[in-house]
Amino acid sequence: MSGGVISATSYGFGLLTGGGDLVWALGLGISLFAMVAAIGAVAKPEDGDRVTRQARQWSLQHPWKFALLPAGITAVLDYPVQLLIDGEGVFGSAFDALWRGALVYLITAIVTLTLQGRARSSR
Repeated sequence: MSGGVISATSYGFGLLTGGGDLVWALGLGISLFAMVAAIGAVAKPEDGDRVTRQARQWSLQHPWKFALLPAGITAVLDYPVQLLIDGEGVFGSAFDALWRGALVYLITAIVTLTLQGRARSSR
C-alpha cells in the first residue's frame, strides 16, 4: 500500500509541476512494494512459527540470494509497464526493467545485511 501511495503522490506532484511521468511513478510503486515486502519479511526474525523463523534466519544468512526474489518480481512487473505504456520496444523495455530490478536487488541486499547485524547485536 505504501508503494502505491508514494507512486500516486509522485505522479500527482509531477502533474502539478508540469512533469508528470506515469511510467516512472508506476515503476517507483512496483519497486517500493517489492522492497518493503522483502524487508518487512525479515525485520523480526524471532517472531512467528518455527517455519517462518527458519525462513527469516535463512534470509538473514543469505541476503544476496534472498534479494533475488524482490528484484525478479520488480523486473517482471515493470517489464509490461515499460513495454505497453512507455512504448520503448522489447529490448529497451527489458533493459529498463532489468536496471530497476538490479537497483532493488542492491538496496534490498544492503538493508538485509544491516538487519543481519542488528539481529546479531540483539542476541
